[in-house]
Amino acid sequence: MDLSIIIINYNTSKYTLNCIESIVNTISDTIDYEIIIVDNCSEITDIKILEEQLKKYTHLKLIKNPINSGFAGGNTIGLSEAKGRFLAFINNDTILLNDCFSIILNAFENNPSYGVCGPQSFKENGVFLPTLDHFTSPSKELFGRAFLEFINPKRYPKRKKVYSKPQRGQFVSGSFMVFKNEDFNKIGGFDTNIFLYQEETDICKRLLKINKYAYLIPEAQFIHFQGASTEKSIAIKTELKLSTLYVIKKHYGWLAHKLILGFLILKYFIRSFFKPEYWEIFKVLLKGGKLNHSLLQK
Repeated sequence: MDLSIIIINYNTSKYTLNCIESIVNTISDTIDYEIIIVDNCSEITDIKILEEQLKKYTHLKLIKNPINSGFAGGNTIGLSEAKGRFLAFINNDTILLNDCFSIILNAFENNPSYGVCGPQSFKENGVFLPTLDHFTSPSKELFGRAFLEFINPKRYPKRKKVYSKPQRGQFVSGSFMVFKNEDFNKIGGFDTNIFLYQEETDICKRLLKINKYAYLIPEAQFIHFQGASTEKSIAIKTELKLSTLYVIKKHYGWLAHKLILGFLILKYFIRSFFKPEYWEIFKVLLKGGKLNHSLLQK
């Protein structure tokens, strides 16, 4: 099989069904593909909608996960059924605007150094949405993206630039990532310790170890309804910080982890005076910002 497309659903069946429809309507007949939906323990009403509506599709399998194991865990469950030479991990709050898969698979075939590719994303209203990004790192946390792009544009290509040709970056958005199955398995797949966020930095850091790189393929295009699949809350913001600290410790070491932990503790202590809800984030950071506070444990 050419391609396995893995999509996670969590109480957002409407988005999932629209995403599937856009894939079926745009993908080339020459691609032998399958779609694997992993439901991360949605409410009964949501999963029943999925089960009923998915009956009309071929090439599709629904896996019901008894717990919500997050992005990495859910996708890893989907991988257990995947047969494709290529693996696509797509957020369910996306709509394909053209035959993204033919364009991306062709790019892979002609460029052996490509490790992961992503299409250009746009907001619902058609506004350009950055797809390339820079690794989560101590320098990014301390100084921000704009400063890094200014001092070293070769290492940190501009995120907000409109590219007309394939552009290498440090990683592409996790909302739409395509890998060669062989490369993905060689580096061990997703780190299932991570519940949400920073999966892109982690996996693209590991791709570098086998001399494979992340590329934006701007000819391929899709819409991303940002945040539709994950409702914003203090718990979700806390999860982002936990994942950030975990990835920094994993790839940059103990000292870098302590530096950024101290920086975040001070940052959220000050912010909590202006936004009292941030006090919850501060308390978790003060306890070390460890993964035992992750939503995965709940």
